[in-house]
Amino acid sequence: MSALILEGGYTIRLGVFLLVLAMLTLLEWRLPRRVPHYSKPQRWITNFGISFLNTAVVRLVLPIAGVGAALWAAEHGWGLFNVLAAPAWLSIPLFPLLFDLGIYFQHRLFHWVPVLWRLHRMHHTDPDYDVSTGNRFHPLCILISALIKLTLTVALGPPAVAVLLAEVILNATSMFNHSNVGLAPGLDRRLRWIMVTPDMHRVHHSVEIDEHNRNFGFNFPWWDRLFGTYREQPRQGHEAMDIGIEGFQDVRSMRLLPLLAQPLKS
Repeated sequence: MSALILEGGYTIRLGVFLLVLAMLTLLEWRLPRRVPHYSKPQRWITNFGISFLNTAVVRLVLPIAGVGAALWAAEHGWGLFNVLAAPAWLSIPLFPLLFDLGIYFQHRLFHWVPVLWRLHRMHHTDPDYDVSTGNRFHPLCILISALIKLTLTVALGPPAVAVLLAEVILNATSMFNHSNVGLAPGLDRRLRWIMVTPDMHRVHHSVEIDEHNRNFGFNFPWWDRLFGTYREQPRQGHEAMDIGIEGFQDVRSMRLLPLLAQPLKS
């Protein structure tokens, strides 16, 4: 039964990923926010190639996924929700909220600690910004993130369905807020109170250091406002702002092998 739940979780995540990717790709084509500066096919081959590599690495090194960790914690009675025997109506909606808060602080940690920043920096060196950027992370960064998420899952002991819900939301919103979709200003302002929009997160990918150390949130926008890391707009405006990291704005930031070795560069 556990194996069926795990495989079902992978199938659901893949299905949602492909559906959201198709929708955002269409919207980027019809409603682009910025004019791309670099070859989209080349970037997509690299960014999604890294994503497929990361999926294989995580399944090989950490075969117990978040859903598996939740099943294991329930079987052994581990985790806050299991100890308190929290009802499903409370634990299922509460876990995605706490999970997102954990991801917010994890994100800040990857910017604060120099060795972690070298790994996370690869995500920021994408010279353009679109739906593929949300899938561009170094394999070691993904493994560390997976360990943090597994630890959080075991510590809280949520139902397996709550973990699956949190992971699906995270994957979908990561692609959405990294997309090159132009939202009407009024719609963007309203959405920012309930979710992270592309304009809100794009500030975080600015080449300006004081801007890329803002807007760390992925799903919910409240953490940045609550902990003082929110910035409404980039000083140069979204159309004119430079994306990426100084010193990493050449063709090597769009090729797979140089990117995997990028953490070794100062």
